[in-house]
Amino acid sequence: MTKSEDLSALRVDFCGLRFNSPVVLLSGCVGFGEEYTRVEGFSNRDVGAVCLKGTTLEPRLGNPPHRVCETPGGMINAIGLQNPGVEHVVEKILPALDFSETRFIANVSGSTVEEYHEVTRRFDDSPVDAIEINISCPNVKEGGVAFGNDPDMSARVVEACRKATEKPLITKLSPNQTDIAGNARRCIEAGSDAFAVINTLMGMAIDIENRTPVIGNNQGGLSGPAIKPVALLKVHQVYQVCREHDIPIIGQGGIASAEDALEFIIAGASAVGVGTALFYDPLIVSRINAGILDYLNRHRIGEVGQLVGTLVLNEGRVPACGCD
Repeated sequence: MTKSEDLSALRVDFCGLRFNSPVVLLSGCVGFGEEYTRVEGFSNRDVGAVCLKGTTLEPRLGNPPHRVCETPGGMINAIGLQNPGVEHVVEKILPALDFSETRFIANVSGSTVEEYHEVTRRFDDSPVDAIEINISCPNVKEGGVAFGNDPDMSARVVEACRKATEKPLITKLSPNQTDIAGNARRCIEAGSDAFAVINTLMGMAIDIENRTPVIGNNQGGLSGPAIKPVALLKVHQVYQVCREHDIPIIGQGGIASAEDALEFIIAGASAVGVGTALFYDPLIVSRINAGILDYLNRHRIGEVGQLVGTLVLNEGRVPACGCD
């Protein structure tokens, strides 16, 4: 394999879409994409894709404060899907985005299967390149259990969204379930074209003086470096299913360096999502790209795609059940 001489080695084919690099900016971390265009030195051309903020059918004000708190190795958030509703996003926000610079992925959220279908249908009639389904939302019709924690409900959501669009569907899988690989298989059967692995873990922080939760919603999603080992394992597990069907994965969860990104790619991710790290280092994408390119050059690998899923497991080992 020849040495990579330019940025073309970073290009990724994801569901038939050409990404400039394997780095994806994650939903909820860059608003609807326009915020980061104001950061000096930032360029969407360095980014493979931008996932837009989670969007529901009707506008939502979100949860009461506090919505975010810092934790050791990460942060907890419970924004509550504050957004202006799909009509406003499609009619007012999307026309202002520059689709010539990068790919834009809508993020669909809902409280019922019918809402997922309708929001997806609305985005189908828009210029977004793909649609990500956030199945970690609670199902209000069935006791509030998150769609993503039940394989049957996950498949129902994917099937409903599949009927509403021909755009690539990316299902964002929750780690808060028993068998993430089994859930992925059900979603593939229902029509998912790709996966984002993982969504946040559930967590809590407590104000010891007042003896109350710091987060107004009591609990929220834990992200950042603290969850990276869990996310890596989940990507590896889901990849065992995806490689049978040539289904790509966006690996995410605590990526804050090129080394982190490379771990996820080796574990089976075709692209990598960066989120929490953007809050303290808005220009981290260019450094991740440079680090990946340096690795490809040093190992004489022609392109990122040749590195996906190249993890070599230690032979004769069995899954651990604890600190044995």
